[in-house]
Amino acid sequence: MTNSISPWISRFGGLIPISAGTVLDLACGNGRHALWLAQRGLQVLAVDRNPELLAEIDAAGISAIATRRIELEAGPSDALAALFQADRFSAVVVTNYLHRPLFPAILGSVAKQGVLLYETFAAGNEQFGKPSNPDFLLQPGELLALLAADAAGSWRVVAFEDGYAAGPKPAMVQRICAIKCGIKLAGGAASSLRIA
Repeated sequence: MTNSISPWISRFGGLIPISAGTVLDLACGNGRHALWLAQRGLQVLAVDRNPELLAEIDAAGISAIATRRIELEAGPSDALAALFQADRFSAVVVTNYLHRPLFPAILGSVAKQGVLLYETFAAGNEQFGKPSNPDFLLQPGELLALLAADAAGSWRVVAFEDGYAAGPKPAMVQRICAIKCGIKLAGGAASSLRIA
């Protein structure tokens, strides 16, 4: 757990209510964000498919962090269904990971007044190297569109960025911080998708 945390996560992680429940660090890698969140008094569930990285997190012996090995891209499974229960997490944190079929489950698992912090590579990143496959690059405004279309509730967008980032290495990225506000209005209209 030696990598520095994302400036996006450190900037908006303070919005996660400490007493509200568990935070999901999805595709957590070596646990850099899980550790940072736990140091702020949050209970964290760190999920990844790599048992070696999860063992590294477990070896740190931090009681506020639980780990779970789940193959996130294998398709529907009991493990995914158990993980993504409706309104389960006070926040979901995702960095440098994209598997579009998980978006509905991720959004549905955020509790009302919960926080979504999502940051990953975007279209145009191929000019800087990997990832360059369009399957792993968000399209312009894609995160905003996903929140607007979410059937599980409405979202207040606190911050959104879509463009060039100079560090930690040059890349095209898309980032969002949003709070789940409530339910959809009749007819499916969002009650509060707005940029603050």
